Amino acid sequence: MDIARASIEKPVNTWVLILVCLLGGIWAVLTLPQLEDPEFTIKEAIILTPYKGASAMEVELEVTEQLEIALQEMPQLKRLTSRSMPGLSEITVEIEDAYRSAELPQVWDELRRRIHDTQAYLPPGAGPSLVNDSFGDVFGLLYALTAPGFEASELRDFARDLRRIILQVPGVAKVAIQGEREERILIEIPQTVFIQLGLSPQQLAGRLQLQNAVVDAGRKTLGDLAIRIVPTGDFDSLEHIRNLFITTPSGDTLRLGDIAVISRDYHEQPRQLIRFAGEDAVTLGISATGDSNIVEVGHAVEAALRARMSELPLGVQLSPIYQQHTLVEEALKVFLINLVMSVSIVILVLCLFMGWRAGVVVGSALLLTVTGSLFLMKITGLQMQRVSLGALIIAMGMLVDNAIVIAEGMLVRMKQGRSAREAATDITGQTQIPLLAATVIGVLAFSGIGLSQDVTGEYTFSLFLVIGLSLLLSWILAITVVPLLASLLFITAKTTANAETNQGGYRRLLTHVLHHRRLTLLTLLVLTGISMVAFKQVPQMFFPHAQTQVFYVNYWREQGTDIRATDRDLKQLSEFITKLDGVEQVTSVAGMGASRMMLVYQPERTNPAYGQLIVTARTIEEIPQIAEKIKMELETYPQAQAWIERVRLGPGKGAPIQARFYGDEPRVLRDLAEDALTILRDTALLDNLRTDWRQPEHIIVPTLADDRASVLGVSRQDLAESLSLLTTGQTLGLYREGDRLIPLLLRAPSNERGLATQLQDRMIWSRAMEHFVPASEVVDGFEPQHEEALIIRRNMQRMITVSADPLANVNIASAFSEVRAHIEALPLPPGYRLEWGGEHESSGDAKHALARQLPLSLLAMMVISVLLFAKIKQPLIIWLCVPMAICGVTWGLLLSGMSFGFMALLGILSLSGMLIKNAIVLVDEIDQRILNGEAPATALIDGSVSRLRPVVLAAVTTILGMLPLAFDVFFADMAVTIMSGLAFATLLTLLRYRPCIAYCLGFEWWGRLSRGLREWLDCGSDAVINSRVSTANTAVKDYIDLSDPTIIFF
Repeated sequence: MDIARASIEKPVNTWVLILVCLLGGIWAVLTLPQLEDPEFTIKEAIILTPYKGASAMEVELEVTEQLEIALQEMPQLKRLTSRSMPGLSEITVEIEDAYRSAELPQVWDELRRRIHDTQAYLPPGAGPSLVNDSFGDVFGLLYALTAPGFEASELRDFARDLRRIILQVPGVAKVAIQGEREERILIEIPQTVFIQLGLSPQQLAGRLQLQNAVVDAGRKTLGDLAIRIVPTGDFDSLEHIRNLFITTPSGDTLRLGDIAVISRDYHEQPRQLIRFAGEDAVTLGISATGDSNIVEVGHAVEAALRARMSELPLGVQLSPIYQQHTLVEEALKVFLINLVMSVSIVILVLCLFMGWRAGVVVGSALLLTVTGSLFLMKITGLQMQRVSLGALIIAMGMLVDNAIVIAEGMLVRMKQGRSAREAATDITGQTQIPLLAATVIGVLAFSGIGLSQDVTGEYTFSLFLVIGLSLLLSWILAITVVPLLASLLFITAKTTANAETNQGGYRRLLTHVLHHRRLTLLTLLVLTGISMVAFKQVPQMFFPHAQTQVFYVNYWREQGTDIRATDRDLKQLSEFITKLDGVEQVTSVAGMGASRMMLVYQPERTNPAYGQLIVTARTIEEIPQIAEKIKMELETYPQAQAWIERVRLGPGKGAPIQARFYGDEPRVLRDLAEDALTILRDTALLDNLRTDWRQPEHIIVPTLADDRASVLGVSRQDLAESLSLLTTGQTLGLYREGDRLIPLLLRAPSNERGLATQLQDRMIWSRAMEHFVPASEVVDGFEPQHEEALIIRRNMQRMITVSADPLANVNIASAFSEVRAHIEALPLPPGYRLEWGGEHESSGDAKHALARQLPLSLLAMMVISVLLFAKIKQPLIIWLCVPMAICGVTWGLLLSGMSFGFMALLGILSLSGMLIKNAIVLVDEIDQRILNGEAPATALIDGSVSRLRPVVLAAVTTILGMLPLAFDVFFADMAVTIMSGLAFATLLTLLRYRPCIAYCLGFEWWGRLSRGLREWLDCGSDAVINSRVSTANTAVKDYIDLSDPTIIFF
């Protein structure tokens, strides 16, 4: 079917296609979901299992290992990482990359079943295990709620009221509240009272539990009704608890309020403390549904909050910490401007080189391709975000390639007197299959991204899909819309003079290159070798820092530090940072990280010694100055280790440089880690050196005298319960208040708990003897010791990680290469091993996942190029240009100072597709001329000249169209890679192929002929040159035996 002729003769169909692309694109722009960065699935779940009273090692061996054995049998498992702490087991389960987000719910169900089945094998007192599979939820809107002068319980009520309002907003999925202070009912009784009354804490706990238990008194049938009986007597106020009567062992009845001080207070050591601008705060993290527009949801949430906040008491304030929708609006606005600039640049170049008529035709096809691609993005469920819009800009030059070839061919043929229909039929019939093959090859060059199954491939998947859709659409529009528009505008069009005047110069240059073909090829080979060696000097980086005003100050005190001490330090730091010029706001979080406000944010797990400051600067440019002042201030906090962290783009987590040591003995692992830290300290390129095991924790060990304790009937449990009254207290029951369960906590008064000597003077209740025994009778002493408070395992093997960050102006790869050999030279005991993590591992995993798919992509590209020509030599010639593109890439990155990261690697892959695409157009033209009866030498020269403008235009439009991305931090290295590589490779396409083809032709006569041609072409006007070249082309036949098989390669 002659599609081009049909498009002209039946224009209604073509206009319908134009309207679909145009109107569909407008609809897509108005309705496409918007994000700042592409989504990727965090395929992790966390399993928390309490084991109260157990040491970290007991938790590891009795709980963590039992659960890991069950989890290890899951076929979907990729990795297990566990942290065993005193009283708590925490296991992080990572699922294989092959499983997509839609499959994860079923995987989590299987995980829960395995965990449930393992509960029976846990020791008494351990469990139940809690599975959190929503650890990866992103709360793109994060607010801080403060209420100076109000109680923490009132602040909690305000937050829950706002949560109820927010959940009613369409598009909101979850609202997470963090920083709520936990309340408890305190019952403080002096030790002397227990002794005088002969009352044990256990007896008091039993009385409280019986009084406040949830009971079922049954139902009474009255007629047709079954009426439930509900006894009163449960606690509904503190006064009710005070009025509870207690019967002592002697038979006396006492009111609880007469022997105890009963009050309501907050937990002394909460799990998390949050401050905003120095005030106590809670945070509200808001996540949107997957199919919603975050910008619309964000504005709707803001409107709902404004309406509700006006009804709350004066002084209650809601302040944004992170608002993804505003950042998305700004980022997309910049990207849309870049997209418009890119389209404008390409159209302007086309008009300058091809004339305004051809420029309008090709530019219209480009505009329709862009709008049509947006429409296809909407249909396929893609979002409008950094990578998908960047893909359109990356493909900008390639999108006009097909249209340029068709428009150029029609322009030349119509100038020769043919009608628009004849010109369209001729050029599309000749080029539509080669163009389709070149387009498919261009798409396949990006297929490694689309087929990659790891998280980096998922992050950049929209790049492949958008480029694939847009390139295929550009081919469809090139053979339908371009012939129609050309038939309307090319009636009186003339070829610009530039192409005619440049042909003579290009012929002279081409002849010179062919005459010195050996020197040319040798020069290129030497240059390629030098470039490959120089490429080792290009800085390496996985993903760059994000362009955001937010950065973090991570703060660690000694392991075992009270969270209140950590919070106190953070408050002082926050006050200092807030006063710095350029700082807009500071949020402090103690005890654990904040809600995950962005995908690349890794919230720290629960640890009272940890704190983080979330700092928002006025501008990105001011961050280095602010960070330097903060570093100087941090030096005045010798009790802590703190460092500044910038937000990084893309997947990957943890410190950039990590060395993992595996083994069995904690002491040996710590020694190996210390040796590695010594090496890192001796390197002047690194900072923030640390290990993840932290320091051993201080403990007090009461030494129980077993013989005397047995005689007096005192057990280890009796000792622990009695000592707990002097420390954290003993839970006696629950106080119910609406939907809240508040623990009833029995403890000693503050005057008894404040003295360390009280431990030795404590009276211990003996269950067996039913009386109190002095602690000195059953305890030989209280010995201070240290023990491991944090044991980390990876895939069921103990592991300690040494981490470091490079200094501000130091490249990560350079710092890593500086220390790698020294650490790998450390002697490891038998059974111990070293593994590198950090950016080295993340980058390697991403590259390996990409490399696993490359053979299939390259094979498909090669097969298509072979099938296109049904010969071997043409594809070989086409692929010869690809390796030498490294010359342009190397010097482009070195001169621009850009790093070679994952996006630059994708740039090289896409560059190969562009080069092959251009080469196919050129070689196919030479092939067609030979098939039409021209001598190979004549076809070589005339084919090169005829394809000069399409090849140059394709390269120039791609390079200039990508120029806006060179200023985007995420795409800059990729843009420079493609621009510099394509610029150099285009010269190869126009020059290097000719000596290669000459060698394939076996032109021994070429030296003689080229010398004669040079004498002919050394002087004269363009007209004279063209005339002489025509004569020379005729004379070529005298030098060639067309029946010679050495030259029949097409």
